[in-house]
Amino acid sequence: MTAYGLMFDNEYCTGCHSCELACRNHLDLPLGQWGIKLLEMGPWRKLDGRWEGKYVPVPTTYCDLCADRVERGEKPSCVLHCLAQAIEYGPLDELAVKMADRGAQCSIFLP
Repeated sequence: MTAYGLMFDNEYCTGCHSCELACRNHLDLPLGQWGIKLLEMGPWRKLDGRWEGKYVPVPTTYCDLCADRVERGEKPSCVLHCLAQAIEYGPLDELAVKMADRGAQCSIFLP
């Protein structure tokens, strides 16, 4: 059986919070509860004087990879609504290859 997961390319996440809202609406969660939570790191000043900050989407224990949507052949809600297309869904072996090609800015989530 093939295992599936999510890959987050944090280099391209813009911090729009669309994944949070799409997930919360899909799971019908109340305010203050999250299926995926966007963490904001920074901004901080780098040694060369430039500023840097990151946005990191983090699934919570509520995330089931939108099993009902996937069963119907649809993408998970967070993937569908990611404006920057920074979230991908697929088989873990394929995501691992993509992650290796893209570098350290990526992370993989499996429930």
